[in-house]
Amino acid sequence: MKTILITGADGFIGSHLTELLTTKNYKVKALSQYNSFNNWGWLEGLSCLDDIEVISGDVRDPHFCRHITKGVDVIYHLSALIAIPYSYVAPQSYIETNVTGTLNICQAALDNNVQRVIHTSTSEVYGTAQYVPIDENHPLQPQSPYSASKIAADAIAMSFFNSFDLPVTIARPFNTYGPRQSARAVIPTIITQIANGAKEIKLGDLTPTRDFNYVEDTNRGFIALSQEDKTIGETINIGSNFEISIADTLNIIKDLMHSDVKFITDQQRIRPEKSEVFRLWCDNTKIKNLTGYKPKVSINEGLQKTIDWITQPNNFKHYKSEIYNV
Repeated sequence: MKTILITGADGFIGSHLTELLTTKNYKVKALSQYNSFNNWGWLEGLSCLDDIEVISGDVRDPHFCRHITKGVDVIYHLSALIAIPYSYVAPQSYIETNVTGTLNICQAALDNNVQRVIHTSTSEVYGTAQYVPIDENHPLQPQSPYSASKIAADAIAMSFFNSFDLPVTIARPFNTYGPRQSARAVIPTIITQIANGAKEIKLGDLTPTRDFNYVEDTNRGFIALSQEDKTIGETINIGSNFEISIADTLNIIKDLMHSDVKFITDQQRIRPEKSEVFRLWCDNTKIKNLTGYKPKVSINEGLQKTIDWITQPNNFKHYKSEIYNV
């Protein structure tokens, strides 16, 4: 039985990946960021909790990373700071976690002869599309400190493949959504405000387009990449090849929730002009050709699943819909 380490397992995507991998006969070690409350984030309450080993710690510590990667066969490295607005006010934190954390995981994987490392990138590294759909050859544009930190992290990971033959694959998912997503993201922002009875929804710019992917599809992409040797040393998009504007996404959610809510522009939610990424649309040809992967969940189906989950009282209580979450 292979031993899997998931960093960032306590987060949105990581907790779903943890659940999925426990169904596939792996021994799963789930890293949760250390805190004095011993809170395991979204791992708390998972039905598979008895089947995994939860480890509390921090990827910023190289000694800790070397310790937790002993005896590990595959690492899915998802630990990261991801909120773009917070990166404007705390950019050094993003360097320490996203860049140094990735360095520590790669060095530890090399020292402990880990068989595969799946490093998580983001479509934000592309910035506003210069052409569509966006393939892996698209220029990288650091339009926020967050994006810059992920560009650097990707470069560190790939340097370990080029320099030391570490079997790294860079997985570059486009905009993932679904149950447990942070309230700082646009889809939970819309759903929670409608569910809370708001007559007007506060949002930023509605004109940008995104390639939204249901979390289950994103994680199927991660696993597909880890199971194919041809993906080693490659950077590979995970996306749907479907572009939709924030405004159209809002209207789908309104229809699914039977709401006549109106939206208003909240200036604090608008990014600085040169920092806004106005268009993202994934070319997923490469992952299809290398692994046979195809997304399964349509935008309407995925949004309905997300609405159904968020609006359950035990889940809704985790969201502060009345404030702007950075």
